Amino acid sequence: MKRIVITGAAGFLGSHLTRRLLEQNHHVIGIDVLSTGLISNLHQELTHPNFEFLLMDISNDVSEELEKIGHVDEIYHLASPASPKFYQNDPIGTMRVNTLGTQNMLELAKAKKAKMLYTSTSEAYGDPEVHPQPEEYRGNVNTWGPRACYDEAKRLGEVYCYEYHKRYGVEVKVARIFNTYSAGLRNDDGRVISNFVSQAIRGEDLTVYGDGTQTRSFCYVDDNIRGLQMMMESDLATGEIINIGNPKEYQIIEVAQLIKKLANTDSNITFHQLPVDDPKVRRPNIEKAKRLLNWEPIIELEEGLLRTIDAYRAKHEADMKQNVV
Repeated sequence: MKRIVITGAAGFLGSHLTRRLLEQNHHVIGIDVLSTGLISNLHQELTHPNFEFLLMDISNDVSEELEKIGHVDEIYHLASPASPKFYQNDPIGTMRVNTLGTQNMLELAKAKKAKMLYTSTSEAYGDPEVHPQPEEYRGNVNTWGPRACYDEAKRLGEVYCYEYHKRYGVEVKVARIFNTYSAGLRNDDGRVISNFVSQAIRGEDLTVYGDGTQTRSFCYVDDNIRGLQMMMESDLATGEIINIGNPKEYQIIEVAQLIKKLANTDSNITFHQLPVDDPKVRRPNIEKAKRLLNWEPIIELEEGLLRTIDAYRAKHEADMKQNVV
C-alpha cells in the first residue's frame, strides 16, 4: 500500500483520481482549500478508512502541517482552478497555487523522497502557431491578458519542477493536460462540455462563442486518469513533459450539434462574442506518450458524451424532484 498525497482532491480530476487510488487499496491524503473544489465530490471517500482529508491552502507556509503527514511515496499536484470562469475570478490565487504551491509540494517531495506529478496544461501553448502541439513547442502566450494568470503560472510551475529535478534530483514528471470531461465536471464550470450538456438537458440555447469553427480535442476522464497514473509509475517519464489528451480534433459547432443529437433536445444554437485570447486550435501530439508510456485514449467522444449526458440528466431530474417535494 502506497501513501499518496493529492492536492486539489475535491476538484474534478482530483476526486476521480482519489476514487481510483482507493479502489487500488492505496492510502490517500487529500488536500484542498475548497475554492473551486466541492467536498460533495468526496462524499463517499470521506468515510473510507484509507482516506484522510486536510483543509489547507498549499500556497501558504504549510511546512509544519505537511511534516505531520509522515511517510509519502507519491504526490499528485492537481490543485488549481482550471476553468477560465474560475481562474479569471481569482487570478492572484491561481498564480499563487501554481507557483508558491508548486514549490511547497516540491519541497515536500524533496523532504520525503517522494515521486511527484505536476499537472500543467495545454494552455502553456497559448494560441498555438504550430499544430498539433508537440511538447517541444514553446507556445504563443499573451502575458498581458485575462488568461495569462493561468497560462503563465502553469508555465512557471513547470520551471519550478525543472529546477528541483536538476538541482535536487526530485523525481518529478509534468503532464500537459488537454480538455478533459465527464459527468464529474461542475454544471456551472463554464467549460464547453459542461455548458452544452447542462443547457441541452434543460432545453436551453447552446451558447457557442465565436463562429464555432475553433477546434478542441476532448479526452474522457478515465483515459486521462489512466495516463496520469502511467506517468507516475514510469521511470522514463521522470524529468519529462508529456501531453495527455485526445488527438482527435473537433470544431466547437460539431460538438454542439452532436450533444443536441445525443441529448435529443430541441435547443437552439446561439452565437456570442469570442473571449479574449481564446485559442483558435488545440490538439495534442501524443507520440511521446505512446513511446514512453504506451498510452493513448480509448474512449470515443460519442461514448463519453453519452455517459456524461446520462449522468447530468439523472442529477437534473433528482434535483427537480427534490425541489418539487
